[in-house]
Amino acid sequence: MTVHFIGAGPGAADLITLRGRDLIAACPVCLYAGSLVPQALLNHCPPGARIVNTAGMDLDAIIGEIALAHAAGQDVARLHSGDLSVWSAMGEQLRRLRALAIPYDVTPGVPSFAAAAAALGAELTLPGVAQSVVLTRTSGRASAMPDGETLAAFGATGATLAIHLSVHVLDRVRAELAPHYGADCPVAVVFRASWPDQRIIRATLATLDPAIGQGERTALILVGRALEAQDFDDSRLYAADYDRRFRPVGTDPRFPE
Repeated sequence: MTVHFIGAGPGAADLITLRGRDLIAACPVCLYAGSLVPQALLNHCPPGARIVNTAGMDLDAIIGEIALAHAAGQDVARLHSGDLSVWSAMGEQLRRLRALAIPYDVTPGVPSFAAAAAALGAELTLPGVAQSVVLTRTSGRASAMPDGETLAAFGATGATLAIHLSVHVLDRVRAELAPHYGADCPVAVVFRASWPDQRIIRATLATLDPAIGQGERTALILVGRALEAQDFDDSRLYAADYDRRFRPVGTDPRFPE
């Protein structure tokens, strides 16, 4: 058997890879993070599948369910929201599975920052404006931030910031970033990106109202000049005089040789 860790995407049930969908359909056991994974994804489970909501379970209980499936020779679809490479708590599960010699694999998913950028109709990296995107968060009860990983340190780079799990501390975000980006720097707060009740608030660091984050939990904060820049240079990628392997200078792409 194999435990298939699957990135279930940011919210919309159709934002899952074909591989992820097919694995769900093939597994007789499905463990899913019910607080964030849409129920509609469970429609892909095969008839008679054992479906377990892990939202109220601790790590030992989750591994116990997987161990039972392993003993029975049953494949497991383990669904997490977004993509599994960041803030998924997958690492601690994999460590336990390795110790138990239980096979696993990982299928990536659409991350929330990509869904938020799509909702804004924005490219987060623009020539001459920003060429890096920093995925970060502020300290919370579940995980503290290392000393060197601060909003101010990342803000000093001028990169586009995608700040997760921090909508409840918008006052801190504003105070720490304004000295680096300027008070007029664009900000977008995307609540529940790609869900039916998605909501977007655009502001600047000066006009951002910390009150909008009170009582909210699932939101992403994007900060950076790329969010609204208009006077950026064209990329050289499509320039007529840019010599590429598939489009040598002097050839007409409409009439390939």
